[in-house]
Amino acid sequence: MILDRMNGMKRTDYCGMLRTENIGKEVVVCGWVQRQRDLGGLIFVDLRDRTGIIQLAFDEKTEKSVFEKATLLRSEFVCMAKGVIRKRSSVNTEIPTGDIEIEVTCLKILGEAQTPPFEITPDTGAKEELRLKYRYLDLRRSNLQKNILLRHKIAKVTRDYFDENGFIEIETPTLIKSTPEGARDYVVPSRIHKGSFFALPQSPQMYKQLLMLSGFDRYMQLARCYRDEDLRADRQPEFTQIDLEMSFVEREDIFAITEGYISRLFKEVLGVDVPTPLPRMRYDDAINDYGSDKPDTRFDMKIKDISDIVENCGFSVFSDTVKSGGTVRAVTAKAAADIYTRKEIDALTEEAKGIGAKGLAFIRFSGDTPTCSFAKFLKQEEFGAILERTGAEKGDVVFIVADRKKIALSVLGAIRLTVAKKLDIIPDKFNFLWITEFPFFEYNEETGNYDAMHHPFTAPLDECIPYLDSDPEKVYANAYDLVLNGIELSSGSIRITDPELQAHMFRALGLSDREAEEKFGFLTGAFRYGAPPHGGMGLGLDRLCMLMCNAKSLRDVIAFPKVQTSAELMSGAPAEISELQMKELAIASTVEKKETQGENE
Repeated sequence: MILDRMNGMKRTDYCGMLRTENIGKEVVVCGWVQRQRDLGGLIFVDLRDRTGIIQLAFDEKTEKSVFEKATLLRSEFVCMAKGVIRKRSSVNTEIPTGDIEIEVTCLKILGEAQTPPFEITPDTGAKEELRLKYRYLDLRRSNLQKNILLRHKIAKVTRDYFDENGFIEIETPTLIKSTPEGARDYVVPSRIHKGSFFALPQSPQMYKQLLMLSGFDRYMQLARCYRDEDLRADRQPEFTQIDLEMSFVEREDIFAITEGYISRLFKEVLGVDVPTPLPRMRYDDAINDYGSDKPDTRFDMKIKDISDIVENCGFSVFSDTVKSGGTVRAVTAKAAADIYTRKEIDALTEEAKGIGAKGLAFIRFSGDTPTCSFAKFLKQEEFGAILERTGAEKGDVVFIVADRKKIALSVLGAIRLTVAKKLDIIPDKFNFLWITEFPFFEYNEETGNYDAMHHPFTAPLDECIPYLDSDPEKVYANAYDLVLNGIELSSGSIRITDPELQAHMFRALGLSDREAEEKFGFLTGAFRYGAPPHGGMGLGLDRLCMLMCNAKSLRDVIAFPKVQTSAELMSGAPAEISELQMKELAIASTVEKKETQGENE
């Protein structure tokens, strides 16, 4: 087939934007063939572009050459059609254009298509690996196009809001010096400075602080960030961050500007009102009540401490745990007894063991009398106290973990989410939450030292500074996270600007003066030239899009995402480079190259 040329014919309208008020109008539309139905003397073609679908009609009134060309159309052919909008004889209520069609007078086939490896429909049953290999086809699906278009709108509202509030968009470098920031760096060898490497930024943290020292006062950027870490559904090795920093502010100022942004964004993009101020929760309360520093507060199911009830009971699993410094915690699933049979509880126990628990005790209140494996070891008043503390009633199931505090809480936090999803009790709404008063240090049981929970420029709360050396557990950070529906959207803090306090902090984190100078000297040196008080945060644009689109994975809101192994299946990245490139960069690989099939033969 020789393809047609456009020859000056121009699109006048998008397929999905036409309506009954356009009846009688001559239009030109372009797009891909969703499907063609040849009924003999009548042909219908569904033409698709990014806005939707319009039906093209060819019948006995159609010029013969145009009709014959319509018989050639197949799925995913690219074509252009001119014609007049008319009312459809059979209405399709499934699409917005379902009561109109185009009576085609001119048809141009601009591109042929092979049969695609999967059907281009929203609910295609193709495996994700296949769809990602042919991502350019996958992106034709209307649900993914809707996500990408919504992401564009989110980015536009973001820029508009921060511009209106005095923020300056400034790009920071993507080839930087490697500095410790919590995850592995992606590194780039330098051809000119042989043996030296750039790093891709995990965040623009130091540069945005330097911009505050430079006097720009309010900075924002849709910043590309890179972290070489294990992936999951809400994590990608390269991601976009709505990055912001403000001078001459305190935490409340940052909260106010962020809440204004969230309120504006959700109203303009989704038509959803987000009440402000957003609720707040201390880190310690989040961990103790929900077993997570990013709790999903759309449902209750708080964790209860029953250690004091069972510390002297006859069940040694409980009593010995408490006596050895551990804890016994419980969470109650209301009206779960019919769903969580013994078989289901056994499966949940295996899940608990898989994430660190030694086991999962339970009380199942399926009849008038609750049953459990450890009841015979407890006095009646002890058992009754557990039921009262946990609020357990007929029809409920109580899940209990006895272990070190960190393990018990994290396991029950995960169990809480698993059970809520199975019971289908999580409402479809947006619950925002600020988490505040994070511990500054975290005890490392393997090394016996206290490690920093944040980057080294995070300021401690003023009242905690006296405890930096004497009692690390009493030191809390002037840091904050914004959580939405159990997913961390952002992290931020007020920064250290006092050079003496910064040096003190480096020493508290185990960095010598020399190490601190080598890693961060260009920033700490800048503090000596007049540093304004400042703070900021970074909101994950990809995660925000995922939640606003109600998508299951970040891969559904990123045009060309990576998979679990950090590979990009469509292009085949990462890939080997030539020996010449390696030589130019003065690097060599220690990985033994695989033999080709020909060499094996």
